[in-house]
Amino acid sequence: MLSVPGLGPPAARPGTDEPPSPGATPATGDAAAAAAIAETHSGVVFFLGDRAYKLKKRVAFGFLDFTTVEARRRACQREVVLNRRLAPDVYLGVLDVVGPDGTPCDHLVAMRRLPAARRLSTLVATGSDVDAELRRLARVMADFHSRAGRSREVDASSTGPALLERWDATLREAMPLAGRVLERARLEHVATLGRRYLAGRFELLAERIAGGRICDGHGDLLAEDVFCLDDGPRVLDCLEFDDQLRYGDVVADVAFCAMDLEHLGAPDAAAAFLAHYRELSGDTWPDSLADFYVASRALVRATVKGLRADQGEDGAADQARRHLAQAESHLERGRVRLVVVGGAPGTGKSTVAAELADALGAVVLRSDELRKQRAGLDIVEPGPVGGEGGLYRSSVTDSTYSQLLDEARSCLTRGLSVVLDATFRDPRWRARARTVAATAVVDLDEVRCTAPPGVVALRVARRASEPGNVSDATDAVALQLAASEPPWPSATTLDTSRRPEEVVAVVRAITTGTVVPRQLGGVVTASGARS
Repeated sequence: MLSVPGLGPPAARPGTDEPPSPGATPATGDAAAAAAIAETHSGVVFFLGDRAYKLKKRVAFGFLDFTTVEARRRACQREVVLNRRLAPDVYLGVLDVVGPDGTPCDHLVAMRRLPAARRLSTLVATGSDVDAELRRLARVMADFHSRAGRSREVDASSTGPALLERWDATLREAMPLAGRVLERARLEHVATLGRRYLAGRFELLAERIAGGRICDGHGDLLAEDVFCLDDGPRVLDCLEFDDQLRYGDVVADVAFCAMDLEHLGAPDAAAAFLAHYRELSGDTWPDSLADFYVASRALVRATVKGLRADQGEDGAADQARRHLAQAESHLERGRVRLVVVGGAPGTGKSTVAAELADALGAVVLRSDELRKQRAGLDIVEPGPVGGEGGLYRSSVTDSTYSQLLDEARSCLTRGLSVVLDATFRDPRWRARARTVAATAVVDLDEVRCTAPPGVVALRVARRASEPGNVSDATDAVALQLAASEPPWPSATTLDTSRRPEEVVAVVRAITTGTVVPRQLGGVVTASGARS
């Protein structure tokens, strides 16, 4: 039989003196209220009327041990305390299961039963418009994260070394599945991409910690555990058995739900949820960070599903492979890139740089603008060219390129791809750019723009009269520089006078790392460099 020692009414809603509403429970006689049982690898849930009772299985895994009554009691109590943070009116308390002699022999988590039809996963599966629900969820999560626990121990979970260790720990679980459930080549590629991202982003991760973006979160935000009720969402089943697995960046928390929505076939909903959260929380993470955390969550799910496939669960192997492909896709999309676009004035490098930045979502850093900013000039104000005070003397050029590359490094380590727009005539600065890319552990592309002399002269003359022109180069200077440009063997050479669609094809190929000269009609004369 069941006894309920000391079980009082549910806690009041945060910020009010009112008791929580009972939530949306099925009406009497509703088919959803029929008795039912659901089972997971670590528990069993019994549904009776408008209540649900969760029993912990007597099991032990590498990440939990429920083999004693006392351990199960503590786990039940912990589950109630932690989940009341997001669903105070759902988690009613812990019940004792007692034997004939009245001694507790097990424990149950008592919960209000919520309508299955209002699960976020069900709404998505039935094609419902969930944007309003996602915005409500984003608001709830933003508020939850603002109040969630923070400490040095919590912060320590999200340093660069800690995340690298967690990444490798997941891979140690996943690697035995390679060649049987998961594709070995894809898993190894995912492993490499994840390590490369983290290795170069320690400054970004440190800034996230300093900005208070690490907290004791939910840890397992799946769409099936979100119930979209008329008075707001209820979020259930946080990860209670290991505190360390709940600790992390707020982006990692919401990325779990984004990963799941995408896996359910709703990528637009996943993107909308992240956008809503970003707006409502006032956060400013780089897109690459969200991509990494979505990939990280997908890798965890691939591992879990892979292990269940090993245990004979129907369909688990296919889901594991889909999650692994999802992880790879986001890591590819989140690659941090440095693209060096050089060439003489009038060769179209600024146009190409802008197109590349658009395609990559990258920051553009231009030497012409920086040179004038350093001199205290408006960027469209003509600067002195010659003499001791000239903006283009070698000492000014050297200091401009040095700052340009320092700013590039700062952006790259913070997870932002960068396109550099400068002539890059001097091989020293090309070499320095390669060093920056290697130090920041990012992909590198080098592009040298060219055009016939007549095209260069026409472009320079035309832009001299255009508003917003930043360059001070005359047609004579441009032609002289183009004629004396030193070799650049490591660059992809792009003739920007070719048909626009050919130039666009090259730009697209560069952004995907698939530049193949033979396939681009002779527009490219050398393969790009990648680190």
